[in-house]
Amino acid sequence: MLYHIPKLMDEGSPVSVLFTSGEGERSSLLYCELIQRARFGESFMIKNQGCKVGAYVLGEIETAPVDYYFKSGRYDNRNADHRAVSALQRLDLKQCSINITPYSGGDFDILVLFLKPGSAMRLIQACTYMNGKPVEFRTGGIASICSDCTAYPAHGNPGISLGCKGSRKHSKYPDWELPVGIPFQSAGEIETALGKIPGTLA
Repeated sequence: MLYHIPKLMDEGSPVSVLFTSGEGERSSLLYCELIQRARFGESFMIKNQGCKVGAYVLGEIETAPVDYYFKSGRYDNRNADHRAVSALQRLDLKQCSINITPYSGGDFDILVLFLKPGSAMRLIQACTYMNGKPVEFRTGGIASICSDCTAYPAHGNPGISLGCKGSRKHSKYPDWELPVGIPFQSAGEIETALGKIPGTLA
């Protein structure tokens, strides 16, 4: 049971994301909306969700959202558009469902949090506590919850994002919050470090 990590959040609970062989449902909600609802108490077991970008990132489909992003005016030219989409971290979950729940001490593959900058700083300090190695993260301002905070940490490293237009628009987390994804294999060390590093005002 994690104690220090959940206390980094000011509102709601961390969200447990668990990849499972269980039978999931098709949801019309976007992945980022499901995460936000779980933050405030709802639970979901999904096989598909309602976002085309999320479907590509989570491996539900193979059609890359290059036309979607180019038509949105997000990029100056097709080369930039293709480069941005090709840089997205992806998962292959065709044979899996995703269990999305408020964290209550159970198993998870990824823990998604929404942090104010000061709390995000403490998380980064906790990540560096054991070996001093700076935390590296990458974000293009797109696919923040599905790619930056789920697919990227699923490959082994915490993902810290500044959010994206889609997730901020549809799931409505505020401008002062940063979404973060913590992989299970990092959670124990981060939890231990948070209990040892000095407080911000100490």
